[in-house]
Amino acid sequence: MSYITSKALDETGYVVLDDHDQAADPQEWLDLEYVDWKSSGDTRFAPLTSAFGEMECDGFWNHTPPRTDKDGVWVEANAAKAPVLRARAEEPGTNIGRCRVIELKADTYPTALYNLHQDDNNRLNPDGTGWIVRAFFNLSDDPDSYLILREDRFDPETEVRISLPAGRQVIVDTQRFWHAVWHQGSSPRYCLIASWESGPALDAYIEKYHGDPRFPSAPLDPAFVEESQADVRHRLAERAATVAAQGRAARAASQESAQSEN
Repeated sequence: MSYITSKALDETGYVVLDDHDQAADPQEWLDLEYVDWKSSGDTRFAPLTSAFGEMECDGFWNHTPPRTDKDGVWVEANAAKAPVLRARAEEPGTNIGRCRVIELKADTYPTALYNLHQDDNNRLNPDGTGWIVRAFFNLSDDPDSYLILREDRFDPETEVRISLPAGRQVIVDTQRFWHAVWHQGSSPRYCLIASWESGPALDAYIEKYHGDPRFPSAPLDPAFVEESQADVRHRLAERAATVAAQGRAARAASQESAQSEN
């Protein structure tokens, strides 16, 4: 299929924009209503848009009628409390899909690797329209936390680690990258996440804020990375064994039920 993409993301699949002066903005995210919605890690979300303006976070394709991650409807109960965040989401002038603030509690590097995932924003996206990417605007000050990006989930050589001080602004093709956040803070991390449609408007916005596709990746001890990879492999093996055991138990119960009926 042929989609309209943003040229600024062609090189590496992500850009880091100029930092936003977060200290100049009110802490609107503290006044929002959050719902329990689990992503990667211990999370809650405060929806600013949703499929029909309700206080929920489900994918737009899980509604009736199902549709792609575009044309989000503002959740007025939250959007009214966050005019600055809404203005930041609207600034590029491109189509907005899901838009929400995430609250993430602290985790570990191995847990973040275990939680690496790819988004599915372009499910049902019509051919010939703009490809959906994600903006991540860090609101709280978390300089020792990192947005982790990997093109190959199990290959540390493909990993990029972007530090997350207050005001850090990143745009990522989250269907290209496996991604998660390693949050080391003692307080929750807050971040504005918006689904944006690629195209000329988004390219102009990225150019305005000097989008850098080669932002320096934070260094990490290779031995620590390998130790964490081993931890993840162990967890995944345990999960696979548990799922297999559950499947065997279900089949056995089904066979036993069939025999008793005979």
